[in-house]
Amino acid sequence: MEIDAAPISRCSKEHLRIYKEWFSCADSDGDGRITGGDATKFFSLSNLPRQDLKKVWAIADSKWQGYLGFNEFVIAMQLVSLAQAGQEITVDLLDAKVDFKNLEPPRMEGLDTLLEQKNHVPKSEPELNVSPLRQSSSQAASWFQSSKSAKKVSLSSVTSIIDGLKKLYIQNLKPLEVTYRFNEFVSPSLTNSDFDAKPMVMLLGQYSTGKTTFIKHLLRSSYPGAHIGPEPTTDRFVVVMNGPDERSIPGNTIAVQADMPFSGLTTFGTAFLSKFECSQMPHPLLENITFVDTPGVLSGEKQRTQRSYDFTGVTSWFAAKCDLILLLFDPHKLDISDEFKRVISSLRGHDDKIRVVLNKADQVDTQQLMRVYGALMWSLGKVLNTPEVMRVYIGSFNDKPINEAATGPLGKELFEKEQDDLLSDLRDIPKKACDRRINEFVKRARAAKIHAYIISHLKKEMPAMMGKAKAQQRLIDNLADEFAKVQREQHLPAGDFPNVEHFKEILSGYNMDKFEKLKPKMVQAVDEMLGYDIPELLKNFRNPYD
Repeated sequence: MEIDAAPISRCSKEHLRIYKEWFSCADSDGDGRITGGDATKFFSLSNLPRQDLKKVWAIADSKWQGYLGFNEFVIAMQLVSLAQAGQEITVDLLDAKVDFKNLEPPRMEGLDTLLEQKNHVPKSEPELNVSPLRQSSSQAASWFQSSKSAKKVSLSSVTSIIDGLKKLYIQNLKPLEVTYRFNEFVSPSLTNSDFDAKPMVMLLGQYSTGKTTFIKHLLRSSYPGAHIGPEPTTDRFVVVMNGPDERSIPGNTIAVQADMPFSGLTTFGTAFLSKFECSQMPHPLLENITFVDTPGVLSGEKQRTQRSYDFTGVTSWFAAKCDLILLLFDPHKLDISDEFKRVISSLRGHDDKIRVVLNKADQVDTQQLMRVYGALMWSLGKVLNTPEVMRVYIGSFNDKPINEAATGPLGKELFEKEQDDLLSDLRDIPKKACDRRINEFVKRARAAKIHAYIISHLKKEMPAMMGKAKAQQRLIDNLADEFAKVQREQHLPAGDFPNVEHFKEILSGYNMDKFEKLKPKMVQAVDEMLGYDIPELLKNFRNPYD
């Protein structure tokens, strides 16, 4: 299982030098991004039909960011060159056996004149000292320094969908979250790095089901700090991500780094951070995806040994950040322990991210595999409480050849198809990353709005003078009824409300009399963001040739 290298890696040095000069010419704002407006002007020099240029943009901007970085620009130019040679523009063209090394840059009419004009424009001193990308990132970082915006900035000034979401968060959503303590009850406030983080894939399962081996199999190499064995070897959460060299970073260090999206994990305390680390290594796959390896879920007598941190809470935190969650089983570990049930329950609301992998399936023959698959579906059905059938991938995800003696030729063919399906799912993750960010942002906005209604309702139910302690205890004891009242008053869906028991637990540490009353303007700002600003943002960054 291997994800192909991008065509840019097969581009000659001379052609890359040319493309860098072209990219600088096309980038009118100097922010390291070519937006739709820049593209329509520059790509028109190719004299290709609008329909072909529409396909070029759609393939190059596969992550649907609304702009082209340098890598995507090179891919777009290669597609333009192939289109000029008479090739039909399709996604498969990038995987075709094209000699990208010797593929000449496209013919761009009038480009020489543009380059001369660009080279003769005088630049001010500050612009010469600061790179466009650093200017862009420092501007984005400044949005997070203060939640009080003196005046609203037009969405037309942003150059990507992610930039727009950052701005909307600061202007519309964060004030509501801070006022009603959403960041204390549900999820810490988002930072710049939360928006810019690479897509994450988390692996969950009992010990020795092959989680670490699975990551090693995808990377085609081991990662720093990886331990594999029949006993519980991975005793910590390990984030495997791209880096300049191979090294392991302790949890306390990585949790305070501003450019890493893990600052929210500090709420789980030192006991957890001592069981958390980041493993960095240079790898093409890790440039697009980050993996989260987890300790084996305990079963049997081991469950009685209490962990020193909130394991379920941590998995729930990672589940909200991840783009895909893989639950690993093997034919000899189909039972779902109490701890595993709690972990799966904590994934509530993220069902669309969950995939099940029946690993080491070549250890049983075809007849036994059929029975094992049925038993696994039965076990999952009891825990997931859903009528839909969960997608289960069957295979043996390690570097050893498939045991045909056990599975037979039919099993080998099945495993190869299943592995291809899973690889296809993993390939789609970077492409769907922007969609996922929007989805999670909208989900968070709705949750914050419901939280504001709950908090303001509890404040309203508190007496003005006497008997505040008794009233607070009564509200906590009857919290389910109070949730029902809020639901009826505001016409909200019951499924969007938080878990009552978990909310009770946190609520007991607060004085409800100190809560804020409902501020309709804040709620209205979030409603306008969901109903108008986000659709307008997506409209601005759709394919410029539509």
